[in-house]
This record gives sequence, structure tokens and C-alpha cells, in this order.
Amino acid sequence: MPNTDPSHTISVLVANKPGVLVRIALVFARRGYNIDSLVVSPTVNPKYSRMTITARGSLETLDQIIKNAGKLVDVIHCGEHDMAHSVEKELSLVKLKASPAVKAFVTKAARKFHVKIDDSSEKYYIIEQTGTTAQLNEFETMAKEYGVVEMVRTGKILMVRGKEKT
Repeated sequence: MPNTDPSHTISVLVANKPGVLVRIALVFARRGYNIDSLVVSPTVNPKYSRMTITARGSLETLDQIIKNAGKLVDVIHCGEHDMAHSVEKELSLVKLKASPAVKAFVTKAARKFHVKIDDSSEKYYIIEQTGTTAQLNEFETMAKEYGVVEMVRTGKILMVRGKEKT
């Protein structure tokens, strides 16, 4: 049964040290929150890493998770962000069987879904897509009609708009 709770995107700035990821994940697990996606990436300063976590659940529980995560020793900042105040992107690679129909589909979808063929062989195409989670979901649904062989997604990354820091 799919989780119908609202999706939340949490950004966590942490010290770039071993064990930090485990401690953050435990805060989510203790509250019964499943992490849908998790991206950990370097920042401009190599002493810190940025975690972008997407999860579904109640806002009350999320507030507790943010407070508890914020108390951890190596957490510099933890907070939720929304699309209205940030730029959010995700990347996916989709492998489809090569055919003229698939090539036409990708060409037609290129502008709307920000897709391109990254690799082509005699039998398969690897399609790259960047966009919002909704765009990736919509393209995935359409691509399934052509027989998706394999798919990998990065999870969401985001940056707050304007001069405010993420």
C-alpha cells in the first residue's frame, strides 16, 4: 500500500565526518519515517557535506525529526524546503531497447522532459533526464510503454532561491 502522506524535502548541512549519515538515518528510523531518497554531496568547503533527504509522513513527526537531527553534534543546520522557495532537480538514466520508435519518442520528448540519448548501441539506448521529480515520474510512465530495461535515479537535490543559504 503506497504512502499517501505528503512528501517533504529536508536539507542537512553536516561536518564531513564518518558516522554522520548513520546518525541522521537513525533519527528518521526512530520516528518511523522511511527515507524515499537521500543524496549526500560535497559543498564548496570540504569540511562540510550537504544531505538532501526526501521522505513522506506527518508534519508533526517531521518537525520532531528536524529538531532531533539539529541537536546532533556534527549537524550544522537542518530544515525543510519547498519548491516555491528553491530550485529542485533530479537525474535519471533509463535504458530502453533500441528501435526507431524509441528514438522518435526520445526526440519528441526531448524539449518537454529534458531528455537525451547518452549512449546508444545496436540493442540499447541509455536516456538521460534532468528535471523535477514530477517530470521524471511522467517520463518514466511514458517510457514504460517502450519497455524499460533498467532505470537509476539520483534522488532530489535543491538550492534555496535568492541570497538565503540552503
